[in-house]
Amino acid sequence: MFMLMIGFILFIAVIGYSLSDRKELSWPEKFLKDSTAYVQQWFYKPAGYIAGFFEDIRNMKTIYEENEQLRITAAAYSRDKIKYNFIEKENERYKEELRFTKQQEEMFNYKYLIAQVIAVSNDANNRTLSINLGSKNGIKPNMAVTTVKGLIGIVRSVTPFTASVTPITELNETSQSFNPVAVTILGRVDESFGILSNYNKETSRLVMTKIAEDDKMEFQDTVITSGLGGVYPRGLVVGTVENKQLGDFGLTYTATVKLAASFDHLTEVFVVSVPELEEAEQ
Repeated sequence: MFMLMIGFILFIAVIGYSLSDRKELSWPEKFLKDSTAYVQQWFYKPAGYIAGFFEDIRNMKTIYEENEQLRITAAAYSRDKIKYNFIEKENERYKEELRFTKQQEEMFNYKYLIAQVIAVSNDANNRTLSINLGSKNGIKPNMAVTTVKGLIGIVRSVTPFTASVTPITELNETSQSFNPVAVTILGRVDESFGILSNYNKETSRLVMTKIAEDDKMEFQDTVITSGLGGVYPRGLVVGTVENKQLGDFGLTYTATVKLAASFDHLTEVFVVSVPELEEAEQ
């Protein structure tokens, strides 16, 4: 077979050399060339298919590696997107809180100590919030606690590093742990007055009493603390007036107030520190 192959190659070479000086092939030469080309195509096509198969395998490996890289990139993008959205919302919240504290400090000379809510008690007889500031941070009992939206409650007890806050939703006439809140209407401080002394758990509304007959209070008025009573500093938003009706004895009016603050998912709160009280104690 080896000798036959060598002879065949030499034969083809001789034919090619002999053709260099001729322009026309003889009939046997044409037949031999066509036969050789026909045989070659049967060897060439399978060889091409095999070569293409191995090339496809190499391409599949490359595509697989690229897909793996794309999966990793997509996972990283998804993680970073979630992180970005969280940071963006947190940043917006901090901006809102910063604007709130600046505005309040310009209106009244109060300090706002930001605290994180670390626990919420769901005990029906003792609903409280725990914050991560205590006496070491200047927190004292009877300090008002608020959010950007409105009043949350009052500090009831303090430890060196934490404080317990009684929410305003625990306000009722017989409560020993919550003082009535003296309030007025934003923009009409000298014309309106009322007392928040009860929270109706069925309607989720505060009840305002002691409203004078000639009070100009109207629907959707903003209710704020008046500062009277010495517990709650003035100017803290409580909520909005929903309705006003004649009281039980017909001499004064009562109103229902929708709370401005939301108690769902509380994360940060502000403890209001009144410098005048601090100076008086010193």
